[in-house]
This record gives sequence, structure tokens and C-alpha cells, in this order.
Amino acid sequence: MVIVRSIDELQEAKQALAGTIGFVPTMGALHQGHLSLIQRARKENDHLIVSIFVNPTQFLEGEDLDAYPRKDKADIKICDIAGVDILFMPSIEAMYEEDELCIGAPAIRGYVLEGEKRPGHFDGMLQVVMKLLNLSGASKAYFGKKDAQQLALIAQMVKNYFMDVSIVPCDIVRDEKGLALSSRNVYLEGDEKQRALALSRSLKKATKLVMAGEVDVETIQKEMRKVLEVTDEIEYTSIVDRAFKPLKTVEIGNTIILVAARVGKPRLLDNIWI
Repeated sequence: MVIVRSIDELQEAKQALAGTIGFVPTMGALHQGHLSLIQRARKENDHLIVSIFVNPTQFLEGEDLDAYPRKDKADIKICDIAGVDILFMPSIEAMYEEDELCIGAPAIRGYVLEGEKRPGHFDGMLQVVMKLLNLSGASKAYFGKKDAQQLALIAQMVKNYFMDVSIVPCDIVRDEKGLALSSRNVYLEGDEKQRALALSRSLKKATKLVMAGEVDVETIQKEMRKVLEVTDEIEYTSIVDRAFKPLKTVEIGNTIILVAARVGKPRLLDNIWI
């Protein structure tokens, strides 16, 4: 594995790669969820590039960029064992100039749910993902379904800007009790991890209701919120189609059920695709 930290080093290292390139962009603090993306990309491509970059432009005022978990030594070891060819770990200065062109999230889909809670977040996310996709030269890039709205916006960006890369959605990875894996789970303390399981339980409840024939969105959301009462704050429960348009009734094969809640310090997300 080659570790590169500058754009020039990345371009030079890529010259040694012949064949298809898979790409997994991350912000580090790698866990089994990231590893599942890396393993799939390794299997489906001739070569694999992984990036680790904590992107400052997607953190809003009041969100502590410096507190985001960083585990560079462990991450490097994980990538090496997993068969990564190039690990790209750029500095902020390598990725950004002082006065840059900007890319904006779509006016509707970019400002609902996560976009409403964190206005401007998706602008910064799309900006860095476009940079990284262009730099990687990948034919396929792998993203987890846990950040479903992010995934949808990245796919839209690739389509709208005619980018020559396929976006590969990958299933959520959970721990043995059902908690969706996230780098922020390290902040759960005491009984918080147990209470955090309410997110996945609320999605299981919604799924059981749908399987029993209940398709009314308001009814399903009401039952979900009952399960989520043990969290510290329910930010939203939402039922949308694959294009993130709100639904009144569940459409089998075209529905995503999402939840966001705070448990202790961390803000947690989860969803299920039906």
C-alpha cells in the first residue's frame, strides 16, 4: 500500500495502476461499516483507492470539527490489511484554496431533513466528494446507505454533471444488537448505547406495520415516535420515496424510512429501504 498526502503524489501513484479503480472516500475512524465498503470495492475492481479526509466545509458553525474522532494509525493498518493500493490522506491546504468555486445542493432535496437541520452541510459535502471523485479517476465509488440523503445527492450530482463514475450503494452494517455502525457511536456512554437501539427498533416497528398491511405514513410515524421516546430528542421520522419526495402512503420498492435522534452527546441516523 502506498500512502500519499498531496495531489501530485496521488497522480504519480495512480500511474502505476492498470485496470479498473474502485474508490471509497471516508473521514477516517474506520469501523466495520467502512471495511464492508472497502472489501466490496476490493472484490469488484482491479485496484482500490481509499481517502481519509475530515472535510471542514461540511461542518457548520457550532459543530466541533476538531472533536471529530481521528485514528490515523489504526486506519492505516486497517487499509493495509484490507488490500488498499493507495491511501490518500490530504491536508486541508491540499484540497482547498482561499477563494474557490462552490457547488450547491439542490434547492429542494438539499434543504429537507438533514439539509434543514444542517443548512449548508450538503454544499460542503458535495464540494469535497466532487473533488475526490475527480482525483481518484475511479470507475466505481462506494457509499453506505446509512447516510441515505447524502447518497441520493451524490448520485444526482454525478448525473447532473455527467461525471464518468458509477455510484454503488452499500447496505448498512449493524452491531450484534442492531445499532447502525457510526464513528460517532464512540461518544455513547452508560445506558446511552442501549437507548440508541430505539432507532433500529423504530424501523423494525415500521417494517412490521408495513408487512401487516399498514401503509399510512402518519400512522407509521406515530408508532415509530412511541418507540423513540427513550431518546433525548427525536429530530425527525420521515417516509419518502427514492427521490426523497414525502409520501402519504408507503410504496413497496420505492420507500425509505428515516429517523434522526439525539442520545446523549451524539446525533444518530438510521434508515431502512422498503
